[in-house]
Amino acid sequence: MLHVSGPGCSSIGYGATQEIGPFIVDTNGHGLKYNPYSWNKEANMLFLESPVGVGFSYSNTTNDYHIIGDEFTANDSYAFLHKWFLMFPSYRKRAFYIAGESYAGKYVPELAELTIDKNNDPSLHIDLKGILLGNPETSDAEDWRGLVDYAWSHAVISDETLKIIRGSCNFDSNDTWSNGNCTEAVDELIKQYKEIDIFSLYTSVCIGDSASSDGRFTKIMYRPSSKKMPRIMGGYDPCRDKYAKAFYNRPDVQKALHASDGHVLKNWSTCNKKIFEEWSDSKKSVLLIYRKLIARGLKIWVYSGDTDGGVSVLSTRYSLSSLGLPITRTWRPWYHQKQVFTQFKNMQKT
Repeated sequence: MLHVSGPGCSSIGYGATQEIGPFIVDTNGHGLKYNPYSWNKEANMLFLESPVGVGFSYSNTTNDYHIIGDEFTANDSYAFLHKWFLMFPSYRKRAFYIAGESYAGKYVPELAELTIDKNNDPSLHIDLKGILLGNPETSDAEDWRGLVDYAWSHAVISDETLKIIRGSCNFDSNDTWSNGNCTEAVDELIKQYKEIDIFSLYTSVCIGDSASSDGRFTKIMYRPSSKKMPRIMGGYDPCRDKYAKAFYNRPDVQKALHASDGHVLKNWSTCNKKIFEEWSDSKKSVLLIYRKLIARGLKIWVYSGDTDGGVSVLSTRYSLSSLGLPITRTWRPWYHQKQVFTQFKNMQKT
């Protein structure tokens, strides 16, 4: 299974060492500790720093940093996959899945689409079975409606702010941010998340981070003047961003990873804001790609944490509902060790 993060955020820093890898970073970056929830108990995991400029990844072609976007990332990631399977041919015939979270909800389906298109050439065939998407950005309009409704339903914004947003913001428009009232109201919404954890509403924040220029809450990227959709970068944990940064900037770690000689160090960070600023293309929706993948027999598993306000469970529900797929099994509990962990349902292609 391939795992990617995004946009401009490290799959190693988040996925591998904060979330689902075999080890997670320990307090203050002193080392690694065993992760009892690692996905490698079920599958071989491959974490990719994509696109170039994320984590320790780099390009010797300066122009690459100025053309980064969805299409570039999909092509670059596919080039990596193809070369990886050439180097490790014993894995080529194994069932393969692509997973990602947050903005990877856009370019995981795009990478999957590119992979099945390339599979028309038998020499390039990858046995892609499906994709897994966690709290994924899927459709700009539905993602924004979900973010706003979630913030209001969880008392993050006032009734007045909700009324202004609903009355002035047309999230289906290509020019959403030209409306000053809309921009101001969304500004107010984003401002509320600077003191609470947007990725886990009911947990404590990392003390000291909120005042730091490197704090995870300053990673709320919002540039209405550029008419880009605001982007909330990164993944969840109050303090592990800080721990990961300390760990990967250690001379012995960089030397062990062959990222530097241990003397002239690379400046590693969980997210590269310049990549966000240079992002050149972004699909408004990947729902048409969903339909294509489903028609080709791929499985899609979308899971959403219900205390994440960034790409909320409402955004996921709105997006998937718009597909109009028939429900094969009704909404029901998911049990783990005789306890209810979440709710889920199954859909199938029409």
